[in-house]
Amino acid sequence: MSLLEVRNLSKKFGGNLAVDDISFDLHQGELLALIGPNGAGKTTTFNMVNGQLNATAGSVRLQGTELIGLAPRKIAHMGVGRTFQIAATFASLTVVENVQMALLSHYRKVYSFLSVAADQYRDEAVALLEQVGMQSQADRPCSELAYGDVKRVELAMGLANNPKLLLMDEPTAGMAPKERNELMALTKKLVVERNMAVLFTEHSMDVVFAYADRMIVLARGKLIAEGDANHIRNHPKVQEVYFGTGKTFEKNQSTQATT
Repeated sequence: MSLLEVRNLSKKFGGNLAVDDISFDLHQGELLALIGPNGAGKTTTFNMVNGQLNATAGSVRLQGTELIGLAPRKIAHMGVGRTFQIAATFASLTVVENVQMALLSHYRKVYSFLSVAADQYRDEAVALLEQVGMQSQADRPCSELAYGDVKRVELAMGLANNPKLLLMDEPTAGMAPKERNELMALTKKLVVERNMAVLFTEHSMDVVFAYADRMIVLARGKLIAEGDANHIRNHPKVQEVYFGTGKTFEKNQSTQATT
């Protein structure tokens, strides 16, 4: 059985069918990219899986349990982590305190004073920072970090609930090429080591083709292609949607497709 099963998923906004009857699976230990041109329905699909949007029709199951209709917090406690296009960290807190706050949320602990919260789960937070290469900067304020390092901290926060599935919304947005590749190489390593699954949206085609195990391509709300890099690179509908006829991904590996 697949870890995540999406079946006949649709979403209407008024008379507009933003996502039109799409189905796909995601397995443990797999890095799956959700790509498509502007207005394809990527973000809408992503947010239905996460519980931020209610589906008009269809099913999203995590290890056989239906997620449609559940609140995002409930879905998170079932083992679904999330990172955001704009890094969601607290700039006034230290690196380790940010991860501690994520752990407090996971364990459903609430503290009125940060001085009390600061004593909780520090060792576990440091261990997560070690996994993303940020242990040495644990006590630095997040406000002092380079943006690539902030994204690593956010990744550690996303791992705080020991996710079976991690959702990453344009994880490399705003990053330089070297930082993009380092972050996705790290993500790939964590997928293997933790045997978890990652579903990510991404606008940098170089990152997608270098690191995704499989890709699903949306256009105007419909799933038009699914497969590995070679299949997607040579798929005529994908080439037409991104570039028009007569062009290929081999000539356009760095092309940017906006969400």
